[in-house]
Amino acid sequence: MGEREGNRRYDYETKLAAVRDHVEHGLTKAEVMEKYRIASLTPLERWCREYRSGGPDALRPKPKGRPKGAKSKPRPAPTREQLLEEENAYLKARVAYLEKVDALLAWRSATGTER
Repeated sequence: MGEREGNRRYDYETKLAAVRDHVEHGLTKAEVMEKYRIASLTPLERWCREYRSGGPDALRPKPKGRPKGAKSKPRPAPTREQLLEEENAYLKARVAYLEKVDALLAWRSATGTER
């Protein structure tokens, strides 16, 4: 069995030269593949299609990965009033919780359940 080359990468200049030799200078695809040592017909056909539809810039490498998002604006520091409102909401929730615990303990002692 022959060695398999896997996915070869071709730089922009090689792609552009290969496509121009085929499209503008009339070399056959086989001649271009041999000249530039392109292992498969598929990439050459794709490059030719991209070149015809988008010009030379279509052969440039595309950015990889997740695009960077816009940075969120920093939140302004909370005002004294906002801090007091947050603390008030926390304390109200705590009082409500303790009242429920107190009611549960009273119910358990009244019914005689230990659980």
